[in-house]
Amino acid sequence: MSQQIDFKLYLITDRRLFRTTEDFFRAVEEALKAGVGAVQLREKDLSTIDLLNMARGFRDLTRRYGARLFINDRFDMALIAEADGVHLGNSGIPADVVRRVVKDKLLIGCSTHSMEEALAAEKGGADFITFGPIFLTPSKLRYGEPVGLDSLREVGKKVSIPVFGLGGIKTANIREVLEFGASGVALISGILASADIEATAHEYLREAGESI
Repeated sequence: MSQQIDFKLYLITDRRLFRTTEDFFRAVEEALKAGVGAVQLREKDLSTIDLLNMARGFRDLTRRYGARLFINDRFDMALIAEADGVHLGNSGIPADVVRRVVKDKLLIGCSTHSMEEALAAEKGGADFITFGPIFLTPSKLRYGEPVGLDSLREVGKKVSIPVFGLGGIKTANIREVLEFGASGVALISGILASADIEATAHEYLREAGESI
């Protein structure tokens, strides 16, 4: 794994799972307490100023726990908030364009759903990709049928950057995902929808071989 991509659990946020912003921040902090090493702030419907304020709050929070922070799509916001990186959707600005702008100031992650997208992300300068959905999951139905474990393995063989499995990842199948070539897994509800976020995050980390 790239020395800079030194985490196995990549937590993606969804504040709609919580009643208040305070509850949202508290939930992410519980995951960070357990040892989650990276958070992607993915709140697409926020205004620019609200996203900036939230990004700065998450920067303070992740820094406190020694975790990396990525901002979804907005590389300008990532630079302003002093985040570690930006995560690009497959329908947004291409990785090669962002890389020319940010140079080595930000890590770049890319969402991919096919071999072609994975190869293009690597060629464009991405430091890692998410690939999925691996398993059936309601939040990813718009991307069609699950890509499955065999596709994950093939992508892992073709690209040299870390691949994070995404979509329907549970504690019961995380080891299988890693055995099929993933460097780690990306999660939203698997952790954030749990009744005991810290304990659940600990369980994921233990199953991933990264328990602290």
